[in-house]
Amino acid sequence: MAELETRELEYFIALADELHFGRAAVRLSIAQPALSKAIRRIENRLGVPLFIRSSRHVALTPAGKALQEHGRHALNAVSAAVRHAQHADDGQAPLRLVLKPGGDAGLLSELLAEYARRPDARQVDILFSGPADRSDFLRDGRADVGLLYAPFDDLDGLAHETLHTEGRVAVVPAGHRLAGHTSVRMSDLDGEMLPRWKGTPSRDGTDPEIADVVQMFQMITVGRMIGMLPRSLVEPVPPGLVRVPVADAPPSHLVLAWTEQDRRPLVASFVAAALRQRQE
Repeated sequence: MAELETRELEYFIALADELHFGRAAVRLSIAQPALSKAIRRIENRLGVPLFIRSSRHVALTPAGKALQEHGRHALNAVSAAVRHAQHADDGQAPLRLVLKPGGDAGLLSELLAEYARRPDARQVDILFSGPADRSDFLRDGRADVGLLYAPFDDLDGLAHETLHTEGRVAVVPAGHRLAGHTSVRMSDLDGEMLPRWKGTPSRDGTDPEIADVVQMFQMITVGRMIGMLPRSLVEPVPPGLVRVPVADAPPSHLVLAWTEQDRRPLVASFVAAALRQRQE
């Protein structure tokens, strides 16, 4: 059976992400010929082509797409195992909680207070991440638990419990055609420019990329787009903007998530505190 070393998987994933030998080599801090040689060695060992190459274009084959998906999970698992082993060596190591700024629906203070009442509670380090990579913080071991939003965040391979469910709202400039409505439907948003979070695929190549909610609000204010967000992320409503409930939008769920394989008491205790807080 063909086997790949971790470093070889890193080479492959870098090229699969960048689809450009030069950029991938820079990302890996190696020479481009060395990367090309490594990719050929991987393909020879697996016996299948992973990339379609031309003088101007690099694309993944079906085999390459499969290896990209599963290889990324494998690298995350290795990274998580190392970090968890290092973390477990210190019985007083803090619990690491990842969330996006403001992405707690107002629950964080009470959640931390409930956890602090437990006899086995530890210090909680709060990590803030961008909108597209909180799940990766959990998968690769940078964080122990995370506050994520479903259905927007990728929960594949993660265990999770719903802490809060809320409706979604359209966020528009004060002078927008929908600003005076008490509610709208998804069909009312047809033709409007909606953004995508940095690091997520483009829907049609025209949707602008944003890094955070603050940038989104700025772009909405100047009329470049509208937004659709969980209601709690628009509290209070920024000056010059209006939020309008979207009656038929799927609800947003704030979830506490952790990796399915993580059975550490450190994590179980925080989850128990969150569930107790949810029930009160």
